[in-house]
Amino acid sequence: MLWLLFLTLPCLGGSMPTTPTPDPGSGHEQVGIVGGCDVSASKYPWQVSLRFYNIKRHLWQHECGGSLIHPQWVLTAAHCVEPEDLEACGFRVQVGQLRLYDHDQLHEVAQIIRHPKFNYSLSAKGGSDIALLKLEAPVSLSEHVNPVTLPSAALRVHPGTMCWVTGWGDVADNSPLPPPYQLQEVAVPIVGNGVCNRQYQNFSSNDNDPAIKDDMLCAGSKGRNFCRGDSGGPLVCSWNCTWVQVGVVSWGQPCGCDDFPGVYARVASYVPWIQEYVPVFSRP
Repeated sequence: MLWLLFLTLPCLGGSMPTTPTPDPGSGHEQVGIVGGCDVSASKYPWQVSLRFYNIKRHLWQHECGGSLIHPQWVLTAAHCVEPEDLEACGFRVQVGQLRLYDHDQLHEVAQIIRHPKFNYSLSAKGGSDIALLKLEAPVSLSEHVNPVTLPSAALRVHPGTMCWVTGWGDVADNSPLPPPYQLQEVAVPIVGNGVCNRQYQNFSSNDNDPAIKDDMLCAGSKGRNFCRGDSGGPLVCSWNCTWVQVGVVSWGQPCGCDDFPGVYARVASYVPWIQEYVPVFSRP
């Protein structure tokens, strides 16, 4: 990822320039959705953009997605904030935005909590690819900014269930999302771990070690998937008339490949860990 180029930067103060719109011809790898459609206002009020400062381009550049799970807490992928010596002050979070870089009002990150079992040498494929970001201050909630509901630890989503993944980037392999960089959504079917593991097993470093672990969830079909850089974004399903986040975009093979669903961190596996840090959010 591009932010790895800037590991030696000191923490940045609050006086950095505001974020300009990126040049679509610059070669910047944005995040995105394959086979998706534009998102209408206030449909996914929990969607956030995780930014890292690009010193060469003088902008807070979108690097990953994430979800608001509490007015002061964001859920994302651990590999979005690796290596572990990256400091919280090097990141910003944008909430309530459908179009990237459209009137940015960035929020500072006070603390990064990476799951203790996340393996930096294996990265996302090692599992435990989940992290929490505590914001410096709670965000103001509105129709366009509102936390997503987390599942119970016992929730199991059946194969074939249609869920939704959202993001801002490549709409096909090596095809960035064009201006005005509108948030995209696509419906994806849940794929059972056994089926998904058989498809990915050849990519496992150990034939005896399943490629798809118990803390992972698979979803996607031909031409309908997340793409490069969508990491950290939410996979949500409708459950008892409520949108529930069941996955965090983690890893996978090239965008929309026939036989390779996208792989997500299974949120239900980490609800007890999340609750150790994130207070219960009572909706008004």
